This record gives sequence, structure tokens and C-alpha cells, in this order.
Amino acid sequence: MDARNLADLYDLPLMDWTAIETRLRAGLTQAPGSGGPDRHTCWLTTINRDGSPHVTGIGAEWFEDAFWFETGAGTRKGRNLARDPRCVLSVATHEFDLVVEGSAARVTDPATVAALAEQWAAGGWPARVDESGTAITADFSAPSAGRPPWSVYRITATAMTALATTGQGGATRWTC
Repeated sequence: MDARNLADLYDLPLMDWTAIETRLRAGLTQAPGSGGPDRHTCWLTTINRDGSPHVTGIGAEWFEDAFWFETGAGTRKGRNLARDPRCVLSVATHEFDLVVEGSAARVTDPATVAALAEQWAAGGWPARVDESGTAITADFSAPSAGRPPWSVYRITATAMTALATTGQGGATRWTC
């Protein structure tokens, strides 16, 4: 990844991607009081048919160096991604705010879907693989996910921007 310092006018150093990734691996719970500000909500922006943005809160998982999420095919985000996979995911933690630009692809590999279901279950959401082996289901999900089964998506990043919210500060943009 190429890094560009967005805070050099303040003589601040580049942010360390390794520290950001370490924090993401620790998890982003949505439980109140567990993150910044007050909790970790990931916001996914997709592109509506008319070119306008559609933003919705999602539960995303950092796993194997990428963000993953799930949604139903009939949801607006699901329909938007089927038409145009470009998207942006953003999240605030105590240590930094992060924006990830890229594209989301539906993943149907049974082993990968099972691994993500295990990740979500370990985090407290009892997801499991559905009968097809290519999607997930659970007894409940956010209303914005639509009805099960839910497709699993992986975001392939093209650029990431972080703004430090603690310590000396800083802002860095990485391009892939």
C-alpha cells in the first residue's frame, strides 16, 4: 500500500497501518458504551440507480484483512451492489475514524461463508450457514438486512483514510 500523509502541514507523522489493523482485529462490537463515539457502528454507502448515495448502518466484521458484511438480496444495498459494486464503509473507534473505499463482491464459497458465520457467532450474533451452504441465516438480524437468507459480501479496498482521534493526532490515506 502507498501511504500519503494528510496531516504533514501540522508536522504530524504518517499513521501506522499495523496499529489500525491490530485494532480492527480486536473487533468492533455494536454494544452501547463499547466504542467510539459510545459504540462502533459501521456505515455502508452504496450508489442508488439515479447516482445518489444510499447510506445505512451495518454490522461489519474485519476478517482476513478485509471488511465483510451480510444483507438480503431484496434490500436497497443488496440491489445497489448487484448493479454497481462500488461502495464506502466508515467506522469510528476510540483511536481513529476510518473510511474504506472499494467494491463489494458477494461470496458464495461454502468454506468462506461458514468461516464468516463462525466469526459472527463468536461475536455474539448466532449466525449459521443456511441449507444452500452459500448464505447465512439466524433467528434475528437488523431490520435493514431483510429476511434471511443473507448473502455474504467482502469489500476489496482501493483506498483507506484514517484520522487519529487520540494521542498526537494525524491523518493518512493508503491506496492499494
